[in-house]
Amino acid sequence: MAIDTSVPTPSAPPKLAGRARLILFVLCAAQFMVALDFSVLNVALPDLGRDLGLSQSALQWAVTAFALPSGGFLLLFGRIADLYGRRRLFLTGLALFGAASVLAALAWNPAAFLAGRALQGLGAAVIVPTGMALLTTTFPEGPQRDRALGISGTLLSLGFTVGMVLGGVMTDLLGWRSTMGLLALFTLIVLPLAPGLLPESRTPDRPRLDVPGAITVTGGLLALIYALSTAAQHGFGGADVQVTLVAGVALLIAFGVVESRSAAPLVSLPMLRRRTVAWGNLGGLVTFSMMSTVVFVLTLYLQETLELSAFRTGLVFGVQGVLSAVAGTYAPKVIGRLGARRTLVYSLLGQGLFVAALLGLGTESGALLATAAVSLASMCHLGAIISYGLTVTSGVPDEEQGLATGLVTTTQQVGITIGIPLLGVLATTQGSLFDGVRMVLGVDAAIVVGAAVLVGVGLRRARG
Repeated sequence: MAIDTSVPTPSAPPKLAGRARLILFVLCAAQFMVALDFSVLNVALPDLGRDLGLSQSALQWAVTAFALPSGGFLLLFGRIADLYGRRRLFLTGLALFGAASVLAALAWNPAAFLAGRALQGLGAAVIVPTGMALLTTTFPEGPQRDRALGISGTLLSLGFTVGMVLGGVMTDLLGWRSTMGLLALFTLIVLPLAPGLLPESRTPDRPRLDVPGAITVTGGLLALIYALSTAAQHGFGGADVQVTLVAGVALLIAFGVVESRSAAPLVSLPMLRRRTVAWGNLGGLVTFSMMSTVVFVLTLYLQETLELSAFRTGLVFGVQGVLSAVAGTYAPKVIGRLGARRTLVYSLLGQGLFVAALLGLGTESGALLATAAVSLASMCHLGAIISYGLTVTSGVPDEEQGLATGLVTTTQQVGITIGIPLLGVLATTQGSLFDGVRMVLGVDAAIVVGAAVLVGVGLRRARG
């Protein structure tokens, strides 16, 4: 069947009632807070290291300590929320995230700081899938959900970009601890509003939790994220990277075997066999992994090749963030006209082509081209984020929305994690940094365009 062959008549996105707006504000503010946490500390790492006595090689743990639990436990908490209550778990995650942010801000030694970061990651692993599941079960499938996911996707993208700019400003003015304090402040704003607004939802019957499945998938994701995060800093030659990479793949294979034999699987294999779920998540994996790589290598290019200051580099990504926010306001209209599946395919194609335009960068000039091309690529990237979430969750029963959104958010986290170690390393291993950046951008663009073709073919065969 052709992709969304029926073309709905475009109309203005529906206005949300007062209570619905407040619910959307709470859920989106929590997602924005987590997105901010992914990037707000990056610029502050050198100051943090000097203050707490963390060596250069140990600084990666400021990022890895958050990434491990935030990615590794997403599927598990998404399923637990389906069974025992999404609102209850969401509130627990918010409280944990806020307390962990306070611990990280007040950290008196490296161990206390890394413990705070790990607990932040655990809180994020609760907040993200439960928040997304609450959003998709609160707003019915159709224009309202399109609008809600459009706003959520915009803030997700904007949060990452704002974090990059805001982290540098706050570190210069107030010190690195202020970045963690900002996250605690966000929690204090969101947490008091949530209990009276959010509805409780769970699966009507309570099957037993698939413990073997939970152990194998969580262990596999933890091992995989650790291996790829460490490889981003030290390459794939280390024994710890190789062992954990093999262990991660083996555990995920074991997870597939366990799920095929379980009476109440953690992940429904029929759901994974749905073409919209499989191909939609592939599109999400590619758009996240390849866009994070572009941001990484462009930062190297702007600061090392063109010798721009951190502030001017931040302005480039600031423009990117503003235009992404603009794209988010129009994405629901585009999806209403084209359908989520077509929008996903066209967005991937646009992202790849605009990244290819970056091959025109030069060694002495290119800031304007970089700003324009990365901003346009990011606008397409945002369209892909929103449309892949809709593609994956459309048609999924409410009792499995936590699982579906857990898959969506796991794809996001794994995508952000794998892009830089898989391709970013090429930027620093060529004859010159500029040659390496061009190679990465070319490979990146080819992967995204190729994925657009594959996803388009895969979704064309999907029913419904």
